[in-house]
Amino acid sequence: MNSPLPLQSPHPFPPRPKPNYTPKPPLLAHNSAQGQTSTIKCASRRSPDDYHATLKALNSRSRRPTKSLGQHYMLNNEINEQLAAAAKVVEGDSVLEIGPGTGSLTNVLINKGATVLAIEKDQHMAALVRERFADIDRFKLLEEDFNKCHIRSHMGSLLESMDLSREKQRHAKVVANIPFNISTDIVKELLPMGDIFSQVVLLLQEETALRLVEAALRTSDYRPINIFVNFYSDPQYKLKVPRSNFFPEPKVDAAIVKFNLKQAADYPTVSSIKSFFSMVNSAFNGKRKMLRKSLQHICTSPEIEEALESIGCLPTSRPEELTLEEFVKLHNLIVRV
Repeated sequence: MNSPLPLQSPHPFPPRPKPNYTPKPPLLAHNSAQGQTSTIKCASRRSPDDYHATLKALNSRSRRPTKSLGQHYMLNNEINEQLAAAAKVVEGDSVLEIGPGTGSLTNVLINKGATVLAIEKDQHMAALVRERFADIDRFKLLEEDFNKCHIRSHMGSLLESMDLSREKQRHAKVVANIPFNISTDIVKELLPMGDIFSQVVLLLQEETALRLVEAALRTSDYRPINIFVNFYSDPQYKLKVPRSNFFPEPKVDAAIVKFNLKQAADYPTVSSIKSFFSMVNSAFNGKRKMLRKSLQHICTSPEIEEALESIGCLPTSRPEELTLEEFVKLHNLIVRV
């Protein structure tokens, strides 16, 4: 009998997560010439990580998840497959992964034929994935802190180095199981990069996912980040992921969210993006205040009331009552750039 793995959770041993999905059949392609259906197989496909493989990888480096880095490792490979499927990762794609950890999601992305640029802050995990994918030309690793990393420069270089004969500067994608404690920072950094990325698919804390995607007007969850997210993208809540799928098990469930990034030409028309978000942030700094008071540093209260009425809002409107489109119209009426 094999001895138990030495790595343990705060409880005796992390329970094997119950399957949350029905395994998918092989991908089928129709052969129009012969009228037959054949199975598409990926050459040199690597075996998927399972529950024990992830724990063994951590044990190989004598590592325990670090709370300060927000580390929670995925134990269910089907969820990694769901992340890749949400981004529609196909052969030839360029993918940015943030915090690869033991490389279980990386493995899925590589099996799908993607070139992966991974950013890992933890030197031990960086060494693990560097060794694991040492024989893969389509894997690049940056041992850096995401918050200090020049994403645009690195991704631009990667795209330029790839075969451009297919499609010049094809947009990259982001697929990542990110640390919950820096999720907002990551969203703010990536969403304005529609010139680099077409899609950003993230595994987030469920509460954060719902707040970013489904926060309703006139609720306490409606904040400047909602204006930001919808200005730069079309967000979609894809799938709930129970907390039992992680090691160590967090105190909250997670969810997969997909952001379809807009191109600059599709952004709402404002005279200055910088001044627009400055106005939005000022409006919400006094959230319970009426806009005619919180925006007095921009113009007079009567002018704000008049502008609000001209866009179909009450002169006593508060920030949580305005949609993105209404904020855009208000900005264009009261802000002089």
